[in-house]
Amino acid sequence: MKNKIYIFMLAGSLMASVGCKKEFLNTFPTDQVAQTTVFENITNAKLAVNGMYRLLYLQISNQSQDGHAAMMINMDAMGEDLVWSGNTYTYHKPALRWEDHRNAASALAKYPYMLYYRINSNANMIIDNIDGIEGAETDKNTIKGEALAMRAWCHFNLVQLYGKRYEAGKQNTQPGIPIVISSDGVDQPRSSVEAVYTQINKDLDLAISLLGHANTTINTHINVNVAKGIKARVALTMQDWPNAVKYASEARAGKALMTGTEYVDKFTTMDNKEWLWSINQLGDQLPNYGAFYSYIAGNYASSFSRVEPKMINSILFNRLTSTDIRKKLWWDGSAGDKQYFGVRDGNTGNPPSGTAYVKYMNRKFMVPDIKSRAGDIPLMRTAELILIEAEALARMGGRDADAAQVLYILAKNRDANYTLSTKTGAALIDEIMFQRRVELWGEGFRFYDLKRTDSDMDRNGMDNPRVSSVSYLTIAFTLFKEKASKNDLWEYKIPQDELNTNKAMKPTDQNP
Repeated sequence: MKNKIYIFMLAGSLMASVGCKKEFLNTFPTDQVAQTTVFENITNAKLAVNGMYRLLYLQISNQSQDGHAAMMINMDAMGEDLVWSGNTYTYHKPALRWEDHRNAASALAKYPYMLYYRINSNANMIIDNIDGIEGAETDKNTIKGEALAMRAWCHFNLVQLYGKRYEAGKQNTQPGIPIVISSDGVDQPRSSVEAVYTQINKDLDLAISLLGHANTTINTHINVNVAKGIKARVALTMQDWPNAVKYASEARAGKALMTGTEYVDKFTTMDNKEWLWSINQLGDQLPNYGAFYSYIAGNYASSFSRVEPKMINSILFNRLTSTDIRKKLWWDGSAGDKQYFGVRDGNTGNPPSGTAYVKYMNRKFMVPDIKSRAGDIPLMRTAELILIEAEALARMGGRDADAAQVLYILAKNRDANYTLSTKTGAALIDEIMFQRRVELWGEGFRFYDLKRTDSDMDRNGMDNPRVSSVSYLTIAFTLFKEKASKNDLWEYKIPQDELNTNKAMKPTDQNP
């Protein structure tokens, strides 16, 4: 895709990282430095890989465009479980409203296209050049495997946003996205959804093979377990239940779950034993404004969190049992529990003036230092892999007992009084999906889950405070969208700039 605005447009704004506190974060993006410099030795190639990962959290051009973490908020905003408590700030509300993603000129339609193809272009440059470097095969295989897995992950995000959902048992000839697997800059047309998933799986299979003997211990980087976890996500989306079970099981092998205390007090730290893949954003890497924890942190006193804390859907919260440790992650409205909730002034440790306290507000995402917006961000956890395995077993047919047994591992850990489910069929699937919604709240899965399962999105019936009192939010939260198979609104519009500059695409390639 030659000179694509989305792939290369902001390369010049990325500066080589100097003075970072951890050596593996001394990075540069591959699209900033000449290839002859980046790929003259293994050491520089590893820095290029680190630069690829940095793109996961660098702000592109504005607040609410803070890397993949911004898309995590957008994806949950487009669901029904991440609730806004007020109408003060507009950030991420274009996704909440279900309007801007259907405007080809909007920032929301452009942003994910720009983000994921930009990361993808870095991965391609690494893949195209790494074999020509002198060095140990193990090092080169690790680098190539990480880049292949990242390329697959980028295409996977893009096809879910800009293409129609995958339907098992069909040819899936519906338009997907351009498959970009080279750094040659040649314009690419939209490929079918089937072709995109074929390429995704091809990249993941090779990545898993190459990473099988790697010694990657930093969970900011993709190792073989993470690559298998991505493969499990892809299989679940393709309704390929056997492979979803296989790869989720293999990805989580030997990986522990948090204790209840760790869940409540130490969730947002990258050394969390349950995290397989994460973002580690240091304080000196924050943008001037914005960043994930500015919008969602339950304790950092940003302008957003102080007056507009994020809440959980009250229907979901009220379905949790009183003994479920996760119920402590959102405020029940009681005075006795209030001391553990709400933002704190970084200097005094006290609630600043004007702090809002709203029932169902969150404390799942907390910064470790209330003076800073910096914090670790989870990209894949053991809990998700357990839920993938349980869901795939339940949807497979004839494996309800196995599904219940896998679900029990997670549910019992979160609720000491949980008993092994005896539900079957749709009732068991509903229980698994309920557990998934609670467990992965705020981690960016809800829109994708609704789309892949072809489910209605219904925000009606909640009794969250402030929702009904603000007209803007009344519209947003009394919203019903029929399932993806019946409604084109589940596809983001292809950015108009892409249609204008990509010679392999025509105006008729736009989504209806």
